[in-house]
Amino acid sequence: MTYVVTENCIACKYTDCVEVCPVDCFYEGENCLVIHPDECIDCGVCEPECPADAIRPDTEPEMEKWVEINRKYAEMWPVIITRKDPLPTAEEMDGKPGKMELLSENPGEGG
Repeated sequence: MTYVVTENCIACKYTDCVEVCPVDCFYEGENCLVIHPDECIDCGVCEPECPADAIRPDTEPEMEKWVEINRKYAEMWPVIITRKDPLPTAEEMDGKPGKMELLSENPGEGG
């Protein structure tokens, strides 16, 4: 099992989760994060840290597509291990449906 970052991270990009990860498996895109599913050790410490409730276990329904999305971008984006401020749109975008179309494939700065 692994944890994955889902749609609610898009346009929010809270990074509270990255500092608690014992294996540094978070990767940063321009407007969201992902978890590398092959590096995640299923400890679950990141899930309660996410203010946007965007981190879910892959055992929940319909998470298979998110495993593949997380894998794809984790292999393209830089690792992030240090907390940063969320995006300026975070409060406004938190919980809004249909954010997948906003996903940027551009990498973040990492760090």
